[in-house]
Amino acid sequence: MKREITITVLPEEEKNQKIIKNLVEKALARENISSKGHKIFWKLEKKSIDARHGKVKFHLRYNVFIDEEEKALENDFIPKWKKVSEGENRKHKSVIIVGSGPAGLFSALKLLEYGIKPLVIEQGEETRKRSQDIAEISTQGKINSYSNYCFGEGGAGTFSDGKLYTRSNKRGNIPEILQIFNYFGADKKILTDAHPHIGTEKLPGVINNIRDFIKDSGGEFYFNSEVVDFLVNKNKEVLGVKIKNTQNGEEKELTGEAVILGSGHSAYGIYSKLAEISPSSLEAKTFAMGVRVEHKRSLIDSIQFHGQTESLEAAEYHLTTQVEERGVYSFCMCPGGFVVPSSSCDDEIVVNGMSASGRNSQWSNAAIVVETRPEDIPQGFVEKAEKMGSRAIAGLLYRKYIEQLTKNQGEGQKAPAQRMTDFIDGRKSENLPENSYTPGTISSRLDLWLPEAISSRLKEAFKAFNKMMKGYLCPDALLIASETRTSTPVRIVRDKESRECIGLKKLYPVGEGSGYAGGIVSSAMDGVKSAEVIAEKLKK
Repeated sequence: MKREITITVLPEEEKNQKIIKNLVEKALARENISSKGHKIFWKLEKKSIDARHGKVKFHLRYNVFIDEEEKALENDFIPKWKKVSEGENRKHKSVIIVGSGPAGLFSALKLLEYGIKPLVIEQGEETRKRSQDIAEISTQGKINSYSNYCFGEGGAGTFSDGKLYTRSNKRGNIPEILQIFNYFGADKKILTDAHPHIGTEKLPGVINNIRDFIKDSGGEFYFNSEVVDFLVNKNKEVLGVKIKNTQNGEEKELTGEAVILGSGHSAYGIYSKLAEISPSSLEAKTFAMGVRVEHKRSLIDSIQFHGQTESLEAAEYHLTTQVEERGVYSFCMCPGGFVVPSSSCDDEIVVNGMSASGRNSQWSNAAIVVETRPEDIPQGFVEKAEKMGSRAIAGLLYRKYIEQLTKNQGEGQKAPAQRMTDFIDGRKSENLPENSYTPGTISSRLDLWLPEAISSRLKEAFKAFNKMMKGYLCPDALLIASETRTSTPVRIVRDKESRECIGLKKLYPVGEGSGYAGGIVSSAMDGVKSAEVIAEKLKK
């Protein structure tokens, strides 16, 4: 017999198995189930923290097994993959996957279940070399436009946190995605934490394990390979891609039964190529831009936990408000984390956030961004986009403009920054607080040069957030510009049923770059769904 129960404990009681046992037995008694004469086993399914009403508590959800020890101990997850070498279609069927982010890697794993060979194309480097390229951004201000925080093996999330929390409960099997990450080396805590998180120092190893498995199963990887064109026949079917080696310039063509496009939200070249060959494939969508806000971790912990910070992990927060008919909200909150340089070209400054698995730095940060709708894009960018083939990419051009504007206010990859109180009061910060952004920060009047539609709303939002979190608005809170890559301004339109790109058959847009997902887990699920559709189609 199995029962699901939830108990509530204080932080100091969480590890006390005697207390847990007593509470489990009491919960069972309320269901008229006596523990006497029975063997009781319990398995933690989910842990969440509750800091409401001035008291910190943990809610622990357990599966309780009565006289079923073998079921309590069994591993619920069994990998389904078949090696391509054992698949009946191995000699004839392969699918090209553009991008080795979560959408690409998880679609590759799904294809292997069907005996289909994945050919994964990645313009960036493998994680080991990519980590060196990323280090040079902070130490030398040097950016490899093909290998950075945005591009390279594992995608944009690999070196910027590894958050696995998603609200996309109806888009796929979230537990299975988490189990796969655990299977390839992520800590088992991701299976039970309410807001699971791998950690930036651990995720690259997990990604390497996934890549090695795909290769051992017959898949192929093409690193340092930029997609420069799509091979399209007269029936508007995508037969493959033309790739260019970013190190020696050599070009070659790859063909397959289909192309899964998981190139990410920063792949300007892919959007530009689609605007050129199939403008109807693109549509403008809402996105968001703003700044990174960094506080001392001790302050955020104290606010969120009402001063009860001992033995607790770094505190998270989620803030949202409406200002002048636009949403302003926190995004990618990194408790006990760092602000990192996320530019993908030398002519821009973009910032992001990350945390190690321990979330133990002395700072906590989050993007605070303003909703930006297609109608908010200045007309000049719309006109330029139309000349490039599709007005849908106007948001990309506007985003790029702000990133370049930010660069002009900085120095190298030193980012422009301003104390939150000075931003609201309209004055330059005479000095800046110590912060986590390793390339360095430069005092700048963000309130003057950020677009008015963004800066004015941020000012009002910070005041509102201070009412929600008393002490949030303070002199040591630092704004670091600019946060622009929360999502893509463009959607690659696809058919709801076939999941093929509208205008280009056999092209399957997935992940964040498609405009249909946002984050590691939702992107992974999106890739899995398209791989399933392709595999079922190829079976016919």
